[in-house]
Amino acid sequence: MGECNIDHSKKDVQEKYQSQKEFLPQDIHPLFNRFFEEEHTQDILNEVFHLLKKYDLAAEEERSERDNRLKLVLKNV
Repeated sequence: MGECNIDHSKKDVQEKYQSQKEFLPQDIHPLFNRFFEEEHTQDILNEVFHLLKKYDLAAEEERSERDNRLKLVLKNV
């Protein structure tokens, strides 16, 4: 994933999550529910947005890496 200088809002992340939700593993949904109940730093919002971006187009191996990273970020915020 390339560097992006755009700051993504919580709303941007929520919309991206909704657009990719059906492609994500079921066990990650509760983590997102909790994530959206709280406020987060801009860095965290940007990272989660980019992990979700084009998730549906990612190869299986890349999806697995993104899943692991998402779980790590979502469980530790």
